[in-house]
Amino acid sequence: MISLQNQIILITGASSGIGTACAKVFAGAGAKLILAARRWERLQQLADALTKEFGTDIHLIQLDVRDRNAVESAISNLPAAWSNIDILINNAGLSRSLDKLHEGDFQDWEEMIDTNIKGLLYLTRYVVPGMVSRGRGHVVNLGSIAGHQAYPGGNVYCGTKAAVKLITEGLKQDLLGTSIRVTSVDPGMVETEFSQVRFHGDTERADKVYQGVTPLTPDDVADVVFFCVTRSPHVNINEVILMPVDQASATQVYRRS
Repeated sequence: MISLQNQIILITGASSGIGTACAKVFAGAGAKLILAARRWERLQQLADALTKEFGTDIHLIQLDVRDRNAVESAISNLPAAWSNIDILINNAGLSRSLDKLHEGDFQDWEEMIDTNIKGLLYLTRYVVPGMVSRGRGHVVNLGSIAGHQAYPGGNVYCGTKAAVKLITEGLKQDLLGTSIRVTSVDPGMVETEFSQVRFHGDTERADKVYQGVTPLTPDDVADVVFFCVTRSPHVNINEVILMPVDQASATQVYRRS
């Protein structure tokens, strides 16, 4: 098992959900954290809490991963003490609406594609060269069961997560011969702000997604990410699919009345 003590871990989408849960579990393991997200106040609150509880060294970046220039600037301008990133957690991602494809909203499509695919690519492109030059590193991409199985209304979101799956596989092949590890962690139903974002803040509709179900928690997913990055250096966990017991596939969910 690899120690994360003083390793530098960059987490995107760190201000909520799985990103926040990853930050907590890594802070508890003694890692140094670069936390990136759009919501600055939420980042600051998280950093204050982690510093108070664990004494964690933290560097914050207000960042929209869709903005390539901003990503380039954020990585190239990291202070020297923070520039040697050991682990990249590409967690930033979202879904918008459940419209049929032929009735879809173009803005929703672009937001999902720009965040889920292009944002992940930008971070990978600017961080991984440093890993290659140092001869060490690990990239963890947060995928989804939606990248393996389509579901009604999921069209473009499922397409973006299928892209994450194949980009992860391609990156693993491109890095063959290096010691850099590449992992995709693909959850099913996780109760986060995901559904509220999907339904543009409609809390009532979002709550119905998890009604009668015991979904995964962000901590459950963070626990799997932690397992993947702490294996022996010669071990690569290529892909993990995890779902709640109440879920059997992207479309099959058992709900208690």
